[in-house]
Amino acid sequence: MTRTDRQRRLLPSHLVEPGASGTARPRRTVRDWIVDISLFLLASLVGLVAADAAAEYSSEPVILFDQLAGAAACCALWLRRRWPTGLAVALSLVSVGAPVAGGALLASLFSVAVRRPFREVAWLGALAVAASTVQVFVRPDPTLNAGVSAVLGFVLILLVTAWGMLVRSRRQLVEALRERARRAEAEAELRAAQAQRLARESIAREMHDVLAHRLTLLSVHAGALEFRPDAPPEQIARAAGVIRDSAHEALQDLREIIGVLRAPGENGDGGDRPQPTLATLGALIDESREAGADVVLDTTVDDPATVPAATGRTVYRIAQEALTNARKHAPGTKVTVTVRGRPGEGLTIGVHNPAPAGPVPHVPGSGQGLIGLTERAALAGGGIEHGPDPDGGFTLHAWLPWPS
Repeated sequence: MTRTDRQRRLLPSHLVEPGASGTARPRRTVRDWIVDISLFLLASLVGLVAADAAAEYSSEPVILFDQLAGAAACCALWLRRRWPTGLAVALSLVSVGAPVAGGALLASLFSVAVRRPFREVAWLGALAVAASTVQVFVRPDPTLNAGVSAVLGFVLILLVTAWGMLVRSRRQLVEALRERARRAEAEAELRAAQAQRLARESIAREMHDVLAHRLTLLSVHAGALEFRPDAPPEQIARAAGVIRDSAHEALQDLREIIGVLRAPGENGDGGDRPQPTLATLGALIDESREAGADVVLDTTVDDPATVPAATGRTVYRIAQEALTNARKHAPGTKVTVTVRGRPGEGLTIGVHNPAPAGPVPHVPGSGQGLIGLTERAALAGGGIEHGPDPDGGFTLHAWLPWPS
């Protein structure tokens, strides 16, 4: 038996999940059996005391009636969980002529107070008080004053009803806390799933921005070696060097991205590679030129180090993706990268390439990088516009904030 099963046995049956035992109404737990047996014995004890007291001034037929009625009332308590209201009404009527059913009546009122709303408890309590008052005159006790007997019955009914309502309020509190904990757990799972989804999207954008640039360089130079096997040895060696360097950089970038997915301390070197900024944009342009692309950088930012790191990294990724798209969709064209801005006015980057000289085969997955750039610019607090020009070229323009 697991710990959860043991805990279920110590809970009331209404707190056990319905259907846990394969039925619509949960079966009695160990705690329920203990409570039911205790109430049965207590009601029987009260009935025996009342029967013994009534036997001193009652005839034999009345004593026999009291014994039968008391036994039936006590046995009927096993139905208090299924029909608490009906049982309380029946025992109230029986107690008018049989004082020995008083203990069973108090137990049934306790069950009603635990399981039913206040309005129903109130009128059943009033019925029990009325039955107790009438009993004083139908079966008077010569040893007690009628007024004292009526007040004693009223006080007992009030105490039992108040005790049951207190138990009901505590159970409602426990149920509310359980429901709150269940909702909090569900909300935590949703937040974790959302955070995981956002992390995956961020990693996907990063992998696309980083690896697409490197792999495009590999593709360009590998294609050049394939179609120009008779090229001079110097060109072949230069192309092979670019392929080697690009493959090495792609592996480094992939290792960096995968390191994000690992737990802290799992990285072998214990450090992270420096993130690109606007100051490294020139190195990106030089890398593209070494790969054979015709790229012109026009910038008015004299000190790129003054640009915020997050903004500079976004500019770098935008330029990287734009150069990658130009190599894929307009190979051999002249690409112009323009960077303008100053503190307080924002930073703009524009990338333009004319139409390609000849037909260009369709590249699968086109457009995904631009979607990622749009999201990246929006996260940085800026915006991006892109689209084809009337002459067949393509222009990308982005604006990013640059605080004073």
